[in-house]
Amino acid sequence: MFESVTVIGSGRVGSAIGARLSERGVALGGDGSLVVICVPDDAIGEVAAGIPVGPWVAHVSGATSLDALEPHRRRFSLHPLQTFTRARGSEQLDGAWAAVTAETDEARSAGVWLAETLGLRPFELADAARPLCHAGAAIASNYLVTLHAVAADLFRAAGAPPEALAPLMQRTIENGFELTGPIERGDWETVEAHRRAIREARPELEPLYDVLAEATAR
Repeated sequence: MFESVTVIGSGRVGSAIGARLSERGVALGGDGSLVVICVPDDAIGEVAAGIPVGPWVAHVSGATSLDALEPHRRRFSLHPLQTFTRARGSEQLDGAWAAVTAETDEARSAGVWLAETLGLRPFELADAARPLCHAGAAIASNYLVTLHAVAADLFRAAGAPPEALAPLMQRTIENGFELTGPIERGDWETVEAHRRAIREARPELEPLYDVLAEATAR
């Protein structure tokens, strides 16, 4: 659909997208028929405003509305549901899902083309629903980092190796997030033992444990 694409931004996402497009034979340059904006959310509007009206314009933000792409009418958004690191390349895109937000059938086709060219699995998402979807993605990805850090802190306090947590977390994902453990089997005495141990070793973490236990019990 597009023989040339301009990627603005060379951060973790922009570099992976640029590399994948190049691998797929798409020309990269400053005069692409599609411009993909890969900059921080608060800079999208300024960058979009500086692009002459004409080519298709897209951003890859998770929560930013299409309104940020004014004054462009040929526009869409594609948000890869993936976490990116500079230590890896375009393979980070393989098989991940992507939210495509578009206002017309033509824009939707453009977004699906970009997703599939990048190796992503597209699904449609309404513009108004973007913040809620992004919140879910942040919980699944960002808060996983937080949970690992908290669990590792408790392991260190207990004299256990934090690196033992990674295989446990990985297997939980591989098992389809099937719940196991004391709450699943109704072992509230063990839950209380957890609370007492955390209160003694890391009292600042007890409120977090309580919130998570309540959500898990529901």
